[in-house]
Amino acid sequence: MSLVIAIDGPAASGKGTIAERLAQHYGLPHLDTGLLYRAVGIETLRETGEIAEAAAADAARGLDVGGLGHPELRGGHAGEAASRVAAYPAVRDALLKLQRDFATQPGGAVLDGRDIGTVICPGADVKIFVTAAPKIRAERRWKQLIGQGETIAFEDVLADIKRRDARDSGRDTAPLARAPDATLLDTTEMDISQAVDAARRIVEAARAPKGTSRGG
Repeated sequence: MSLVIAIDGPAASGKGTIAERLAQHYGLPHLDTGLLYRAVGIETLRETGEIAEAAAADAARGLDVGGLGHPELRGGHAGEAASRVAAYPAVRDALLKLQRDFATQPGGAVLDGRDIGTVICPGADVKIFVTAAPKIRAERRWKQLIGQGETIAFEDVLADIKRRDARDSGRDTAPLARAPDATLLDTTEMDISQAVDAARRIVEAARAPKGTSRGG
């Protein structure tokens, strides 16, 4: 039986870790689609020194998904580049088939990003929109970056989070938005274990036959 889980949400909401844990729990492949855009952004900067749509689209069309595990893609610089290239329709078009092919493989998959439930997998079996207060998300990202050896002020991370939220939600093509049939999961007051357990219960509730419920 196939199971496709679509998880969306803003930066540092916890969606990536939740998606990864759900994939492990259900034995499904996982794609962090944000890494696709991070890779495109970094490659564009490497090739041209700036972010422009034509160059970014070329990078997207030639993307090597084998390099998505590179530590450079987890840094703040890559996150900012990703948010910028993700606003380009040509980039999103170039990556659309790759993401949909991943989602439709036998058995299903777990994908997380900004437009999974609205654009990439509108027919997903389970849709979850993960969010948290901006200050909490900034604190999480700041701790992550400090742990990776970066030197950055918390205030700068918070400003970046707010800037990316505005850009991701305000773009014309595939903006960050909660699908009408997605379940909202606010992780502001949760640690990661609590958030993952809440997400798992959402999945189980969606899979349960109508008129029944499943315990935790």
